[in-house]
Amino acid sequence: MVTEILARAKEDDIRFVSFQFTDIFGTIKSVTLPVVQLKEALEEGIFFDGSSVQGFARIFESDMVLVPDPTTYRVLPWSVPERRRARIICDVYTTDGKPLPSSPRGILKRILDRAAAKGYTYNVGPELEFFLFKRNGDSPLVPVPHDVGGYFDFSPRDEAQQVRSEIIIALEALGIHVEMAHHEVAVGQHEIDFRYADALTTADSAITLKYTVRAIAATYGIYASFMPKPIFGINGSGMHTHQSLSDSKGKNLFYDANDPYNLSKLAYHFMAGQIAHARAISAIGAPTVNSYKRLTPGYEAPVYICWAHRNRSAMIRVPAIRPGKEAATRLELRCPDPSSNPYLLFAVMLAAGLDGIERQLEAPEPVNEDIYHLQETDLAERSIGTLPGTLAEALDALEQDTVILEALGEALTEPFIRAKRAEWDEYRIRVTPWELERYLETA
Repeated sequence: MVTEILARAKEDDIRFVSFQFTDIFGTIKSVTLPVVQLKEALEEGIFFDGSSVQGFARIFESDMVLVPDPTTYRVLPWSVPERRRARIICDVYTTDGKPLPSSPRGILKRILDRAAAKGYTYNVGPELEFFLFKRNGDSPLVPVPHDVGGYFDFSPRDEAQQVRSEIIIALEALGIHVEMAHHEVAVGQHEIDFRYADALTTADSAITLKYTVRAIAATYGIYASFMPKPIFGINGSGMHTHQSLSDSKGKNLFYDANDPYNLSKLAYHFMAGQIAHARAISAIGAPTVNSYKRLTPGYEAPVYICWAHRNRSAMIRVPAIRPGKEAATRLELRCPDPSSNPYLLFAVMLAAGLDGIERQLEAPEPVNEDIYHLQETDLAERSIGTLPGTLAEALDALEQDTVILEALGEALTEPFIRAKRAEWDEYRIRVTPWELERYLETA
C-alpha cells in the first residue's frame, strides 16, 4: 500500500501532504509535511505533542503518534499546482502502539468492531445542512444570507447554485459521491447528501465535506456556517442521519416484508435502544448551547422522543421505500445537527441501537399524527418523552447513562463534559441583547 500511495503522489505531482485527525469536538487538526517525508510517515507514523489538542492528553503524557490510513489519500482539488496538496486521515495512537482512548475515530472503530463481532455492518447516510453568508464588512458576527431562495428553488443565474455546483465538483474529486444538493427552506440555507456507506467511511466523508464547503465558499468571498441556529425565527440546520444494519453479504437486516412498516424485529429493537438513550445521545448529537435553539417546535426539528412513518415531527422517521428497493430500508434519526463530531455521533447511535438489540427492547407504538398538536395529557398517556431543552440538561442525561458513557470511555467523557459544562456556564452568565432590550428600562 505504501508503494501504491507513493506512486499516486508522484503521478499527482503532490508537493505537500496534510495528515488530518479531529479533536473530541470534531475540529479538524492537521500536520503538513513535504512529500519527500511521505514514505517515512506512512511506515513509521508521525510523532506529535497531543497535550494542546482538546481532550487528548495532559502535559505529562503528551507524546502521541499519527498513524495514517492510506485508503483516505485524496488530492485537495482547490490547492494550486505549484503547492499541490494531498490529505490523509489518521488514527491517533500512544507511543506504546495502542489506540488513544479519547481519539474519536478510534472510538467509532471500537464500537464498529463490537457490531462486526455480532455479524453486523453499520451503514449511515447524513444530510448535512449549512448556511452561506455574505461578508458583512468588519462585523462577520452579523449573519447576512447569501441568497433569498427557498426550498428546492432554482435559478440558472443564481450565484448560490454556482457555489453548490463548485462544491459538488470538489467533493467528487475527493471521492465523495454526491447524490443530491439543493436549496433548503431558509434563506441562505443549503443541503448536500452523499452516498450511504459504512459508518467509518461516512464519518470521514462528513468531516471532509465540512471543510470542502468552507474552502469553496471562501473562493467566492463568502463563508459557510454549520451553526445549528444562526438566525432567529427561521429553520436551523440539522444533520438527519439515515441508518441500517447489514450482514456480511450486504443484506439489509432492517427489512421484513411481512411487517406493516417493512421493519424487522432487529430494526425495532435497534430503534427502541435509540429511544431509550435519546436524551444522552443529544449531548453528542446536539453538542452546543446553540443546538437547543434549533430543537424547538415549528421548525421541522424534533422535540419529542418517538418514532413515526413519514411523519417529520418525530425524532425517528421510517422513510417510505419503493417496491424492489428493500435494501433502502432504514431509520432516520432527526435530532443531530452538523456541529456534532460525526465519529462520536455514529458511535453513540450504534451503541444505543446495539443495547436495544442485546436487551430485546420493545419499541413503542408509532405516532403518525403531528406531535406538536398533542396536549400534555396525550403525551403523558402515551409515554412520549422530550429531548433536553438545554445543553445542561443533555449533559445531565449523559452523566446518568452508563451505556453511552461506556461506549465513549472515561478518557473522552471526562474532558468532554468538563468543557461543555464550562461552555454552558459561560453562556449562562452572559448578558444578551435580548435581556437589555427587555429589562434595561423596565426592571
